[in-house]
Amino acid sequence: MLSSSRLRVLLEIFRTGSIAGAARTMKLSPSAVSHQLAKLEEESGVGLVERNAQSLRLTEAGRRLALRAQEVADILEAAEKDLLAQARVDAGELRIGFFASAGYRLLPLALSRFAARYPNVKLDLAEGQPYELLPDLERGALDVLVVFDHALDPWQRPERVEVLHLFDEPQLLVVPTGHQAGLRSRVRLADLAEEPWITTFGAEHPVSILERASMLEGFTPQIRCRSDHYEVTIGLVRAGLGVALVPSLGLMGVTGVQVCRLATPQLYRRIGVARRPTNPNPAARSFLAYLRTAAAQLRNSLDPALR
Repeated sequence: MLSSSRLRVLLEIFRTGSIAGAARTMKLSPSAVSHQLAKLEEESGVGLVERNAQSLRLTEAGRRLALRAQEVADILEAAEKDLLAQARVDAGELRIGFFASAGYRLLPLALSRFAARYPNVKLDLAEGQPYELLPDLERGALDVLVVFDHALDPWQRPERVEVLHLFDEPQLLVVPTGHQAGLRSRVRLADLAEEPWITTFGAEHPVSILERASMLEGFTPQIRCRSDHYEVTIGLVRAGLGVALVPSLGLMGVTGVQVCRLATPQLYRRIGVARRPTNPNPAARSFLAYLRTAAAQLRNSLDPALR
């Protein structure tokens, strides 16, 4: 294995044309340069220079190795620049995972401010369910992951992952405009036991949060449609085809339906951000501050019952 420091000695001899010139450039003594050159010749097993009393000239092998040394120097310089960029918040890359309804307002609000402050940080965004993206966070393919879990369906965080709590987000009842449930301050799910429901597929198992909550209230809901896209759910409710449970983040800016508070205290999601505490990416640490600020702003606009 050739020494990179000795290759640099050969490169400077090639550039300056002499041992004395290389010594001046590298701030070494001529004898130190000569010694390093002799060691490189010993390592390579071939003569790299021709010496005489008046001059020094690289052999063909020496010239070819000096050109390779330039390539090595370029690679090392690029690696150093890359490491420097990764150590700065205003450069490098930030890889963020998030669930769909976090992408309606929470994530855009945080990212718009972060990107305005650090425009040179490359953003790589991945949308998916938390249980789908957690393996990517664990193996280092993501820096941070915006997550949720339900009070009725908590999950165990992986050992090497830390979850920072942002806020609790209520699940709300969505009914067509003019529905009688809209006349009450709070609604029990059992009061709508005969209604057709629009619900989700569930996360890691097929039982949705609606079905879990309904079991606690002693009825089995009539499922008309399942969709994990809240735009679809709200569109069907707006058309009078059923009622639905939708988390607050999925209802921002929605019109044409009526939103009711529920009497079931366990119907809320815990919104948080998962990270690896050992991750050295400075952009990830900075982004968390922007995410917390955005979460605090959104928390004040959610249903006051669970603030």
